[in-house]
Amino acid sequence: MVYRVIGLMSGSSLDGLDIAFVQFHENAGKWNFEIIQTACYEYNNPWKKKLQEATLLNALDYQLLHAEYGNYIGEQVNRFVDAHNLHYQVQLISSHGHTTFHVPDKKMTAQLGDGASIAAATGINVVSDLRAIDVALGGQGAPIVPIGEKLLFSGIDFFLNLGGIANISQKKNNEFIGFDVCPANRVLNMLANNVGKNFDEDGKLATQGNINKNLLKELNGLEYYGYPYPKSLANNFGTDIVYPIIEKSNCSVEDGLRTYTEHIIHQIKLSVNKLLQNNNAPASENDQRPTTNHQLLVTGGGAMNTFLVERLKQTFAELNVEVIVPEKNIVQYKEALIMALIGVLRWREETNILASVTGAKRNSIGGAVWIGQEA
Repeated sequence: MVYRVIGLMSGSSLDGLDIAFVQFHENAGKWNFEIIQTACYEYNNPWKKKLQEATLLNALDYQLLHAEYGNYIGEQVNRFVDAHNLHYQVQLISSHGHTTFHVPDKKMTAQLGDGASIAAATGINVVSDLRAIDVALGGQGAPIVPIGEKLLFSGIDFFLNLGGIANISQKKNNEFIGFDVCPANRVLNMLANNVGKNFDEDGKLATQGNINKNLLKELNGLEYYGYPYPKSLANNFGTDIVYPIIEKSNCSVEDGLRTYTEHIIHQIKLSVNKLLQNNNAPASENDQRPTTNHQLLVTGGGAMNTFLVERLKQTFAELNVEVIVPEKNIVQYKEALIMALIGVLRWREETNILASVTGAKRNSIGGAVWIGQEA
């Protein structure tokens, strides 16, 4: 079977709406893909402000924004279809939405972007609310990308996404384990904003700074890092807990970026070490070096941060783990690609969220379906 699908992703770093038009081919359970067209439509300042402040709204205004953002997504899809002459070629849209509230311990997660509004605006069938059933089944609702890693990327055993939040997954004995590691680009971008930059291009500002050892120790001591997996982070962990700690240190922007880059590296190293040791207790820096070679595929906006990637390669050489940065389209649009696949699997009524990753009672078929095409 062949499926031609648009996948949509809006990450916590608020860079913009990622769009990928993908062709999937499935034959006897084997999946292949081709990314045909991509785009990232940056949010203007009013939309950034709306998304940043969504959790402060009252119930009615939040629901109005949910519908407004869904219509906005639909308009961006129409813009993308027009720009690439994809009329009548798109069979399905799969939209992740923009995460606002995420409280899995109370079986609740919320992503802005009403699927019905997207379907009405585009006239195309839509899958949305991808995480909700997993959370209702007691799961973390995150990470959900490992199903795509399992079906689309063979031969790799570790996957690291450096988005607004860094998350990691491991393929072992054809099963996946994964969890959110720490805030990443969202905090780095907030620091860069203080000197008028949207982000620290290539990590150049970080290279000019020094590590603040007291700050690094305080960050690494945060309670979340001692929790066993499965576990996941809400966006406000970075904005409301981590960032204020850095502000309180009164360090320069350069020192803050350098220190936080090291924090990301440290937490990723501990996470990989924990998975390599097959131990669900908090990892230790003193764990022995593994003897088997492994590969770590790095994607997300952070994979374009030259300094961050260099530090990853230096650190993981010590663990016999090869850091691989794939082609640019995979780096930038892997999550949108996998959202597209998750939508196809929902349409086929096949498992698209793995309980081994999220901790739910069972695997599930996540997503609400909205019929946009005329009957």
